[in-house]
Amino acid sequence: MGWKVVHRWLGLSLGTLAWVLGLSGALLAIDPVQQAWQAPQAAPGLSVAALAQQVQRAMPGVEEIRRLPSGAIAAFGFDGEQAQARYVDPADGRLLAVYRPSVLPRWVKNLHRALLLGDAGRWGAAGVALAMAVLSVSGLALLLRRMGGWRQLAGRVRGTLAQRLHVLVGRVVLAVLCLSSVTAPLMSATTLGLVAPDARPEPELAPRAGSGAALGPARIPLLQALRLQDLRKLNLPDAADPTDTWRVTTHQGQGWIDRYSGQTLEWHDATLAQQIDDWARVLHTGQSAWPWAVVLGLAGASVLLFWVTGVLIWWQARRGAVRITGNSALAQADVLVFVASEGGSTWGFAQALHGALAQAGHRVHTTGLEHFQTSAATRQVFILAATYGEGQAPAHARHALERIRGQAAGSVPVTVLGFGDRQYPAFCAFAQALEQALRAQGWPALLPLECIHQQSGQQFARWGEALAQALGESLTLDYVPRLPPTTALTLESRRDYPGQTDRPTAILRFAWPHTPWPERLRGRGLARFAAGDLVGIVAPGSSVPRYYSLASGTEDGFLEICVRQLPGGLCSTHLYGLQPGDQAQAFIRPNPGFALEGGQRQPVLLIGAGTGVAPLAGFIRRNDRRTPMHLYFGARDPARDYYFGPDIQHWLAEQRLASVRTAFSRVPGGGGYVQDALRRDAESLRALLASGAIVRVCGSRPMARAVAEVLDGIAATLGLSVQQLKAKGRYAEDLF
Repeated sequence: MGWKVVHRWLGLSLGTLAWVLGLSGALLAIDPVQQAWQAPQAAPGLSVAALAQQVQRAMPGVEEIRRLPSGAIAAFGFDGEQAQARYVDPADGRLLAVYRPSVLPRWVKNLHRALLLGDAGRWGAAGVALAMAVLSVSGLALLLRRMGGWRQLAGRVRGTLAQRLHVLVGRVVLAVLCLSSVTAPLMSATTLGLVAPDARPEPELAPRAGSGAALGPARIPLLQALRLQDLRKLNLPDAADPTDTWRVTTHQGQGWIDRYSGQTLEWHDATLAQQIDDWARVLHTGQSAWPWAVVLGLAGASVLLFWVTGVLIWWQARRGAVRITGNSALAQADVLVFVASEGGSTWGFAQALHGALAQAGHRVHTTGLEHFQTSAATRQVFILAATYGEGQAPAHARHALERIRGQAAGSVPVTVLGFGDRQYPAFCAFAQALEQALRAQGWPALLPLECIHQQSGQQFARWGEALAQALGESLTLDYVPRLPPTTALTLESRRDYPGQTDRPTAILRFAWPHTPWPERLRGRGLARFAAGDLVGIVAPGSSVPRYYSLASGTEDGFLEICVRQLPGGLCSTHLYGLQPGDQAQAFIRPNPGFALEGGQRQPVLLIGAGTGVAPLAGFIRRNDRRTPMHLYFGARDPARDYYFGPDIQHWLAEQRLASVRTAFSRVPGGGGYVQDALRRDAESLRALLASGAIVRVCGSRPMARAVAEVLDGIAATLGLSVQQLKAKGRYAEDLF
C-alpha cells in the first residue's frame, strides 16, 4: 500500500476526530501562554532554603512550594480551613497575587484528552494521535515527492488553491504535528498506567522523631545548595506528624530529608522514563516554553484546514477520475491493457484504447499495472506507463517490475507505450525499464516502444495508426483529453507584427479574471501561473486545446502570450482574430521543468527564436533581484518579427537584463541564426557555464538541436555536456 493510499484513507476516515483534537489542542495551547504572561517574573535572588523560610513566615499553613512550568513560583497551603494558593516573589519570598491554574473550561481538556468518554476515550484519543503521526509521516513523504526532494522543498507550489494551501501549510507544520502526535500516546500510556515513569516504591524512612527541635529550611544543606531554577516541587513536613519528612523534587531526581538532622535520607535519580515523559509533556503541551505553545496552537488549528483542503482535493480527483466501461473479466479477455499513472491522465489514453479495441470486436480488460498477469484467453497485452519524478514508477505500480520479472515469459506479445515530458532527463525512463525487462525475459512485442511527449493526442493517434496496421484491423483511437474547467479570458490589448508573409503575429494581453476564493478552493477559476507555464486555449468548436507558453506570471496581474497565425490553424486563427473586449476559454497547465524558480541567483542564459522568446520575456520581466540574465534572440527581420523589442530595451535600461544578442537571418549583416550568435560568443558563454549558469531554450526543435550542438562543444571544454546539464536541472527546453 503506497503512501498516497495511506494518507488518503486515514485522512478521510479519521479526519473529523483529528481536527477536533487539533482545535481543542489549539485552545489548550492558550493556557501556557496566558500563564507565562500573567505570572509575576523576577530574577531568582534566593536559594530554595531561603525562599522556603520566607514563605513559611508569610504563609504559616504552607504545605507545598512549586515552580510552575511558566517559571513562576507558587505556594499552596491552608489558612485555617480555607485552601489558598499564591504567587511568590522569588526575589524576597513575598506573597503576591492569588494563583489561578487555568481559565479554560475543564471540558476542553476532557475533550482533547478523552473525547469526553473517560478511559475509553483516552484509548480513542491515543489511537487518533497515532493515526495523525502516520498521516504526518505519509504527508511528508508525499510532499517531498511532489516538490522533488529536500532541496526543492521551499520551491514554488502549483495546482489549485486547495492543493497549494495543503502543501504550503504542510511544509510549515508537518514536522510539528508529527512531533505532537508521537508524544500524545506516550502521555496517554502514562495516564492509563501502561507505563510508569518511576516504578520504584516509596522508601520506608525512619526519621529521628522526638530527638530535638525540627530544623528550619535555611539550615538544611540540600535546600541551601539547590538552585531555584532546578526546583520542581518542595513538600514541607506536616507539623502534626513528627515522623514526616521534607520531600524535594527536581529535574535531576527526588529526595527525602530528615526534619531534625537536615540529612538526606534517600535520593532517587530521575529515570530515563521520567526524562522522556517530561520532554513529551513539554513538546506536546508547550508548558515551560510558551513560544513553543504558540507554535503548537497554530499547528493544531491548521488541522481543520488540512482536513477541508484534503477532502476537496480527494473530491476533485474523484470527480475527474476515468471510469472504464464494458471491462471484460481478465480470464475471458483476449486483450489486456495495463496502466501505470501517477496523476490519472494516462487512464484517459487507456480508455480510448480500450474503447477502440472493444469497437473492433475484442474482449478487453483494463486495470492497473500492479495486477500484471495473463490468461489462456490472452492474445495481446498493452502497457501504458507514465514516468514519475526522476524516472520512478507511479506509486501504485512501484512493485510492477518485480512482479513482471517474477513471472515466466509467455508467447503473448506485450507492447509498451510510454508517457512523459522531454523537459526531464528521465523522459519515459520507467517505460524504458519495462521494455528492457520484458525483452530480457523473452516476451515478444507487437510494436517497438513509443514515447508520448506531454500527452500529445496527435502522437497517440499516429501510434494508433501503426497499431491498426500491425493488427490488420480498422482501428481509430478517439482520444479526447479530459480538460479541466476553463475560464473566460478577456483580451485587454494587442501588439501586432507583420511576421512572415502568411503568418502574422500578435502579442495578446488578457486581463486577470477575478475568482472568489471559495470558488478557487473548489478548483474553479484560473490557476496561479508563472512565466514559462502553459495556457491551454480551447477554440470554439474544438475539444482539443492548443498550448502557448506564458510571457507573464500571476504577480504581473495579466496573462500574456505571443501567437503566430498558422494557415488553417483553428486555434491560432481564433486568437489572432480577437479584438480588445473579446474572450477566449483557457486553463493553466504547469510546466515546472522549464519555469524558473523565484530567488534565482546563478546567471541565466536565455535562448529563443521567433515566438519562443515569449516565456523568456516573462522571466526577464519578473527579474526583480537583477540576477544576470543574458538573452540570445533569433528572428528573420527586425522590422517584422522582433517580438518584445521595446520591452527588451526597457529591461536592459532597468538592469533586469544584463545583455542581449540578436540574430536576424533574412537581412544583410543580420548575424545569421541564433546558434551562430552563440558560436561567436563561445568564450563568454564558457565563462557563464563555468560559473553555474542555468540555460533555458524555447523555439522550434531544429533550432533547439542546433543550439544544443553549439553548447555541447562549448561545455565539452569544461568537462560537461548538455545532457549532464539537463541531468543537473541546469538546462531545459520548451519546444514546438
